[in-house]
Amino acid sequence: MVKWCIKLFVILVYDVNVKRVAKVLKTCRRYLHWVQNSVLEGDITEANLKKLKVELMKIIDKEEDSIIIYILRTTKYSARQIVGLNKGGENLFI
Repeated sequence: MVKWCIKLFVILVYDVNVKRVAKVLKTCRRYLHWVQNSVLEGDITEANLKKLKVELMKIIDKEEDSIIIYILRTTKYSARQIVGLNKGGENLFI
């Protein structure tokens, strides 16, 4: 039996207390590519996205911190434009 791993393209942004920033970034970088301060992106399986969210929920304070995950099933109709300093990950999109 073959199991299909559906890949998603996600953009993750976070706003967390400075005490937890390093842990959140380190956790996210295991799954996604750092783009700039508090922003990561990349392809991820549904299973790994669930793992990432579970790990992040153990780190953040739900009363104080915020994480937003934009999920795109395809990047076919997407484009990225950078204005100003390019901080990283420019060749990872599309």
